Amino acid sequence: MKEILERLGRIIAESSVEDVDWSKVDETTTIDSLGFDSLAILDLLYDIEQEFGIGIDAKDVVDIRTVGAMAALIAERIKS
Repeated sequence: MKEILERLGRIIAESSVEDVDWSKVDETTTIDSLGFDSLAILDLLYDIEQEFGIGIDAKDVVDIRTVGAMAALIAERIKS
């Protein structure tokens, strides 16, 4: 899970429009606090799919609120 979080953090950092102190981002950090609106989330999903070689439907992330929850979803998809 640590590797997934590191890779996810890198993707989020590249995609975020906010100036974020990434040393303070952890599993409990909310995705919307990182500057992602609904359109930016779709771009982020595409980047995640490319990085991890998985498919994620937009409906699957409707209830995802934190970086940790997103990492858990990615881990689940990798195992499938």
